[in-house]
Amino acid sequence: MEEMTGDTPGTLKSEDEWRRELSPEQYAVLRQGGTERAFTGAYWDCHDDGVYRCAACDAELFDSGTKFESGTGWPSFSAPAVAEAVTLIEDRSHGMARTEVRCRRCGSHLGHVFDDGPRPTGLRYCMNSAALRLDPEPADPS
Repeated sequence: MEEMTGDTPGTLKSEDEWRRELSPEQYAVLRQGGTERAFTGAYWDCHDDGVYRCAACDAELFDSGTKFESGTGWPSFSAPAVAEAVTLIEDRSHGMARTEVRCRRCGSHLGHVFDDGPRPTGLRYCMNSAALRLDPEPADPS
């Protein structure tokens, strides 16, 4: 896979900088396009409310309200929080035709999107937990 760089000046970093800032697993997923093993990530079975952000650049990507149980072992969402937050790229690696999902801000690999999700979108954004950081919704003080 080609070296990924962002299109926002504040997030352009060298691969050495990314390597220093990310854990080895995050680097493998976010910068090298890897995939974590199913049912091992922090968020595949997480039901907390909040906003899921890019683990590399903190961009807002998904809202917990669109997260659903896909049975795949990866966190799945029916839509991004803001459509412009992600970039979709044709992926023909590993002998398959898929659509890769990358963070628009920093170019990091997040996962893939499939057309077998729930209504109304019919989409399943199948993301790697290592590519995400949950920003929890504050507890209701009442």
